[in-house]
Amino acid sequence: MPETMRRAADHLVDLLQAQGTSHIFGVPGESYLPVLDALHGRDGISFVTCRQEGGAAMAADAHARMTGRPGICMVTRGPGATNASAGVHVAYQDSTPMILFIGQVARDMIEREAFQEIDYRRMFGQMAKWVTQIDDASRMQEYISRAYRVAMSGRPGPVVIALPEDMLYDMVEVPPAPRRVVAPRYQPAPDALEALRGAIAKAERPLVMAGGGNWTAEGIAALQRFAEVQGLPISVSLRCQALMNNNHPNYVGHFAVGKTPYLAEALEDTDLLIAIGPRLGEMTTLGYTNPEPPVPKQSLAHVFPAPEEPGRVYEPEITLIADTESFCKAVADWAPIAPERFADRRASLRGSYEAFNAVSSVNNDMLAPIYKHLSETVPDDAIMTNGAGNYAAWLHRFHRYRHPGGQLAPTSGSMGYGLPAAIGAAVATPDREVYALAGDGCFMMTCQELATAVHHDLRLTVIVVNNARYGTIRVHQEREFPGRVSGTEMINPDFVAFAKSFGAGAARAEDLGSFKTALADARARGGVNLIEVVQDRALLAPGRRLD
Repeated sequence: MPETMRRAADHLVDLLQAQGTSHIFGVPGESYLPVLDALHGRDGISFVTCRQEGGAAMAADAHARMTGRPGICMVTRGPGATNASAGVHVAYQDSTPMILFIGQVARDMIEREAFQEIDYRRMFGQMAKWVTQIDDASRMQEYISRAYRVAMSGRPGPVVIALPEDMLYDMVEVPPAPRRVVAPRYQPAPDALEALRGAIAKAERPLVMAGGGNWTAEGIAALQRFAEVQGLPISVSLRCQALMNNNHPNYVGHFAVGKTPYLAEALEDTDLLIAIGPRLGEMTTLGYTNPEPPVPKQSLAHVFPAPEEPGRVYEPEITLIADTESFCKAVADWAPIAPERFADRRASLRGSYEAFNAVSSVNNDMLAPIYKHLSETVPDDAIMTNGAGNYAAWLHRFHRYRHPGGQLAPTSGSMGYGLPAAIGAAVATPDREVYALAGDGCFMMTCQELATAVHHDLRLTVIVVNNARYGTIRVHQEREFPGRVSGTEMINPDFVAFAKSFGAGAARAEDLGSFKTALADARARGGVNLIEVVQDRALLAPGRRLD
């Protein structure tokens, strides 16, 4: 064969490396064996062997959030693809760039319902930006370059590519080296910027809500400068708390799954809402009631990188189609407009934030001081990951995020995200401390990934809050059908023994003192650790008890 000829599977791995891919998260399968073979002995790219495809996809999502490049996941056809769909949905709702490669049946078996065959265009159509199949190996470079561009452009998101197994053996002539794809920037229109400047000049009670995906460290720094120069209070949408140092005087809190009373009142009283990046979804808007669609009573300026989003639910007065970094850099250089006019309200909101997030704001609550101690002990750049469950309410309320990339959590409310996300973060940033927070139900969704963490010598600590029930659903159940418990009770393993069986360090904490000891031991030990926190079963949410 001429030197310009290459097996399709090797060509694929070449292209991934050319785009800067360093890690592939996946579960091996016979449908893409040539790709695994192409990875054998490669320098500069590693296959992170996971234990379930949903965990692999979630780890790839977290890796993308930490690196700013598409997370790469590879799974086998049929069951592998259906398992991975959980992580694809997370990436879609969080606007995370990801490329999922799925082994597919051979081309001469398509549409015969061959073994494990699925039409992925139909399956992933609503949860991916682009779903395709590479039937012609000679077009491999065209497809891969386009996949990176689609995943990173506009509103970022997942791309799904099916790889027929026979195609991966084809020999192709390699085209010229590909150009490395970079995320495009969208500058805000000058007239829209002037309209926003005028709106700020007229406003009496403005509020910024930052959120969404694809934020960069430069964009976060520019957001802080914008807040400081203009004297604006900065809030964030659901699970975007690391977009501003929570100790900054301009930071006033986050819009959570449940109602944050002082923020809900502030939003109701706001005359100018500047939404930088969020979609203004159900959770952030209290079920689309605050603000009220379609035309909110607040003057709305909506900054978003894709033109189809602003106006989909809420009709903005000012629309700025721009990525968050470009927008924030543009407004960070403005001269002060009227910061003194906003000073009292900003200080008042900051005071409300401090009071609401103080441990003293809740009574008879064993978890509040534990989460507070965690926040005060770990380094500023520590990474906190979590899935879904009522345990997360304490994390979001009492932890102070102080560094970009410090929070990895699914806006989709997907259980099981915390441990795989911690794996993705630990792979991407091995020099930072990583903590996965999980309830017992949440942890059991992806607990097998402890093996992945130990196998790859990662450094992370899992904190499992154990109340032996699906706590969030029990809260809803008690509200709707008091005293009629159905389907929400659980029996759990011995989590300490479970973790130790994988070779991880483990300890159980039943109070603040034992948690302090367990946390100190885990930090000193390094490697993979688990701390089981035994929760008071009467405790349903911060300050809320079953009785």
